Amino acid sequence: MRKIIHLDMDAFFAAVEMRDNPALRNVPMAVGGSKDRRGVLCTSNYAARKFGVRAAMPTAHALKLCPQLVLVKPNFHKYSEASEKVFEIFHEFTDFVEPMSLDEAYLDVSNSTDFKGSATLIAQEIRKQIFERTNLTASAGIAPNKLLAKLASDINKPNGLFTVSPNLVDGFIEKMPIERIWGIGKVTAKKMNEMGIKTCKDMQGYTRSELIHLFGKFGDMLFDFCRGIDEREVETEYERKSLGTEETFSSDIKNFDEMKEHVARMFQEVKEALEDYQDKTVKNLHVKIKYFDFKQTTIERQLPLSEESFLLLLEERWCQDPRPIRLLGVGVKFVESKIPSLIQLPLLT
Repeated sequence: MRKIIHLDMDAFFAAVEMRDNPALRNVPMAVGGSKDRRGVLCTSNYAARKFGVRAAMPTAHALKLCPQLVLVKPNFHKYSEASEKVFEIFHEFTDFVEPMSLDEAYLDVSNSTDFKGSATLIAQEIRKQIFERTNLTASAGIAPNKLLAKLASDINKPNGLFTVSPNLVDGFIEKMPIERIWGIGKVTAKKMNEMGIKTCKDMQGYTRSELIHLFGKFGDMLFDFCRGIDEREVETEYERKSLGTEETFSSDIKNFDEMKEHVARMFQEVKEALEDYQDKTVKNLHVKIKYFDFKQTTIERQLPLSEESFLLLLEERWCQDPRPIRLLGVGVKFVESKIPSLIQLPLLT
């Protein structure tokens, strides 16, 4: 039986800011961009979440929900440093660590002899070490597989732990809302709810072939997931598939020459970032455009890596729909090796 731990730092970016500035600890606060620049939130602390403030929410909307919200500009260098310390602790307990983001990872401790092989005690010790060395808290879920461990880590958040032992799997998964299951988004959840499928217990009433008919190949996986079955391994290899940057403008841009200036600047940012990936081969270039009405389009071509190539892509796509824009982005895609790609951490934002 596998022993999987899912570790998730609590309100990570906000927690780092509160740690470094005690004045922020007892007030609703969030890390994100300014409302005047159409910013969005990276995360919020738990005091702000009581007002409905959440990550990825537009800053302007968050301030309507919580007018007293304190905004802090993101400091990704500081968050990366804290993340490195946390992952160092993970690797002290097992070599089988699958990073999902700066503040989240799966650990396979199936073969660990620490604490007589108790995954729960290992998770407790990891959380203890994280707090002692970083003054940050983490929540943990312990289970026989990744799906259940991820679900379990949310049960006692923040700063909590929950174990789903093998004999508790059936009871734990049956009452789980389908929205919590990995891979089920809003559209699929809505379709399921309209069919009367609201919990994993409801989904268990369907055969594998019925779920495949309803949801395609994903239905095959759903048949297992709704029963708490997940054969995915904890993968330790990571390969970046792409690299890019984008910017949301404080006011819509109508002038094409101004757009070209932004693309040229962003190309230089990507070019500098590529110096850290000299072992990678660029396959395609892409330009992303989001219009004033939020309509979004992306153009991708196999072209030489140059400023002129990005400007050609911009001109080709924008001239097809020459309207004011609110966001521009440029980036590259790499030639993939045979190493499985697991996550994609944003380098430039």
